Amino acid sequence: MKQFNFRKTRQGARTAGLVAVGMVAGVALSLQFPAVAQKTAGAPLPLDELRQLADVYGLIKSDYVEPVEDKKLLSEAISGMVASLDPHSVYLDKKAYREMRETMQGRFVGLGIEVSTEDGYVKIVSPIEDSPAWRAGIQAGDLITRIDATPIKGMALDEAIKKMRGAPGSKVVLTIARRGEDKPLVVALVREEIKVHSVKAKMIEPGYAWLRISQFQELTLDELAQKASALYAQDPNIKGLVLDLRNDPGGLLPGAIGVTSAFLPKEQVVVSTIGQLPDSNQTFYGRKEFYIGRASRDPLAKLPAGLKTVPMVVLVNTGSASASEIVAGALQDYKRAIIMGSQTFGKGSVQTLRQISADTAVKLTTARYYTPKGRSIQATGIVPDILVDETADGDGVNALRVREADLEHHLGIEGAKAPAAAAKRDELEEARRTAAALKDRKPLEFGGKDDFQLAQAINHFKGLPVKLAQAPAMEVAEPDVARPGARNVVPPQAPPELKAKAVKQ
Repeated sequence: MKQFNFRKTRQGARTAGLVAVGMVAGVALSLQFPAVAQKTAGAPLPLDELRQLADVYGLIKSDYVEPVEDKKLLSEAISGMVASLDPHSVYLDKKAYREMRETMQGRFVGLGIEVSTEDGYVKIVSPIEDSPAWRAGIQAGDLITRIDATPIKGMALDEAIKKMRGAPGSKVVLTIARRGEDKPLVVALVREEIKVHSVKAKMIEPGYAWLRISQFQELTLDELAQKASALYAQDPNIKGLVLDLRNDPGGLLPGAIGVTSAFLPKEQVVVSTIGQLPDSNQTFYGRKEFYIGRASRDPLAKLPAGLKTVPMVVLVNTGSASASEIVAGALQDYKRAIIMGSQTFGKGSVQTLRQISADTAVKLTTARYYTPKGRSIQATGIVPDILVDETADGDGVNALRVREADLEHHLGIEGAKAPAAAAKRDELEEARRTAAALKDRKPLEFGGKDDFQLAQAINHFKGLPVKLAQAPAMEVAEPDVARPGARNVVPPQAPPELKAKAVKQ
């Protein structure tokens, strides 16, 4: 059964974490709850290295300054071994495993922030919509310097997370450093159970609808059916639908398959995976068994018929990852929708959850994702058909986001060269200039009256001019030629007229 997401990333001194104060940061995961037999290796075990491991273990037990529990040593050894593979493989101890299951259900107790570390402080990656942190005005890029008056510089991320957790209704005070502010901000928050409703919808104006998916959860398909039906009840003659996947970090793969199926003819290929194990080589179709399993009730059975043919624009940005990239990639391959916005995150690998004990597991990268036309998503993401910045002045906070290709140990882009160091320095300098220019800007409200990209989507439907992005997307590798049906992607540096031709093919 393909399910869920959890991301723990590392980039230099930065380590992103899923927290009960925070939110999942998107990978579609394959959950396999029963214990599985280990794959038999053809080569013998490396006895010398195993002896070294045993020797170091014994040395710590006998000589370290204070006693260390066996459980801690072994747990940390497993964690380090798995985490060294790539940014998305991780060992889940009892606590992390429980939190992951809670997040699958779309509810947890916390503040509603996704966090990472930077320069010794806890950095806000993104506040969750409608959470205590969101309502208090906490912004992406803010640095937490104190938690309840305790300085946290140099504190381990897990320890800082622990201090921010607590019972529902309890209070915590965060001291925040914000770029452009002379004085620290002191924000008092009340922890609460955060129920994340993954689908929002409304009519932007007569004839044009907006449908937003913030992440793919267990109830996403039910919410999609409910919201879509309400839109068509309000206006049966919808002329254009905007599917908003910006900042959608991913989630349950069945949800992504179901959402894609809602807009495509029956039984189309949605995504495929390729890995080392036979069961990692699969093709997923828009059929009921792939998005609801053995459940008898199909939430998509009574969708408005207009969803299959209504003109569509899919909005994406650098925060669109994993499952949201699967949806965007499939709709782009079938030319069912115009993809608009910024190049996506590039999370194109599959994680499988192998249960180790009743309450621990290893989340291991086991395959790569491919779009229906054979394009790899990994470290490239989806390049929009029409590149449009976050605001009329540029790509805003979106330009500051870390992408998969920036993460330490990430799986490489197939057939592509790593960007030159000079290019990376130029990107960092541009990010600093952008941050300085945005110091007084309020967080963007998706679907609001000042949503520039949404306005450009409506302009596209009406045949009005669309303001294109000021800069091209990153260069994208050619698709894996070994994949049947792989197609070339229009280079991101191509002029607008070439891009327009590609859209119409």
